[in-house]
Amino acid sequence: MLELKNVTKIFNPNTVNEKLALDRLSLTLEDGDFVTVIGGNGAGKSTMLNAIAGTYPIDGGKIFINGREISKLPEHKRAKFIGRVFQDPMTGTAADMWIEENMSLAMNRGKRRGLGWAITDADRQLYKELLQRLDLGLEDRLSTKVGLLSGGQRQAITLLMASMNNPELLLLDEHTAALDPKTAAKVLSITREIIEESKLTTLMITHNMQDAINNGNRLIMMNAGTIILDVRGEEKKKLTVEKLLETFHKISGSSFANDRALLS
Repeated sequence: MLELKNVTKIFNPNTVNEKLALDRLSLTLEDGDFVTVIGGNGAGKSTMLNAIAGTYPIDGGKIFINGREISKLPEHKRAKFIGRVFQDPMTGTAADMWIEENMSLAMNRGKRRGLGWAITDADRQLYKELLQRLDLGLEDRLSTKVGLLSGGQRQAITLLMASMNNPELLLLDEHTAALDPKTAAKVLSITREIIEESKLTTLMITHNMQDAINNGNRLIMMNAGTIILDVRGEEKKKLTVEKLLETFHKISGSSFANDRALLS
């Protein structure tokens, strides 16, 4: 489903601030893989997602989705088949638009526009059914401006919007990090349900090591722009936070530099 071949990204090349963010990174995801991604500060996690989404042009290597190369495809064209949820709940929605308007934009992403009504009664019924699954009482608030919702409610709607067209790949960039623990657990539960029901191929960055262990069928750890650990199946189920920290120190020769991960 996804293949990265020797992907390299360098920020501020040929300057004193040059930073090798991705170092010939290679990764292959099978159809339906749910991969959690952890790593210290500056490990290259978000840079990898930005490279896949087309936010950052890569400086070397190739990216394939479903066998077709997308290395030079613009970000807006990749958005047709890549869903994404950001860390900031305010990023994935338009605050001054109603809930139903935001969902309509997501449903029609990449489709040709006509001269008919933008939102039909059938559309509204679909949105209500989708929102009802969230169990947040939003199904009767279609005409509420998204900017009036809480961070957790916005993030849950963003998750729905990113997945409602069954994208070929779903990217989750620490999408629960800005939420309080109770709300984060709720959004993560919704995330699992959507991914499992739609069998979405997913990359989820998380700062919470326990969440990385408990979710998905595969876990990768990054350091210095490359993958230093890749576990799945029974091996993943046997992991503990202590084992992960020990493994990181053993492979990288340094301590895990991410306060939020350790506190979690």
